[in-house]
Amino acid sequence: MSSAFIREHEEQRLNEVAPSLGALQVYLRRENGGMRIHEIKSYYSQKHQRDVYEMSDGLTYAKNDDSKWYIILD
Repeated sequence: MSSAFIREHEEQRLNEVAPSLGALQVYLRRENGGMRIHEIKSYYSQKHQRDVYEMSDGLTYAKNDDSKWYIILD
């Protein structure tokens, strides 16, 4: 079975999303009822010591040292 398809009642957590921006956008679209979520701005954060991605859902995302997505809460 392809991991690209998720059954209706199977949940996927943010930290299980593949470490690409495209995979994050697909996940966010699914989590937001089909509304397209796009990147507003990306930059290297000195504070967090990594690339961060501001998205149109109002949240900022980054990947941890294990390449797992997480939400930056500032």
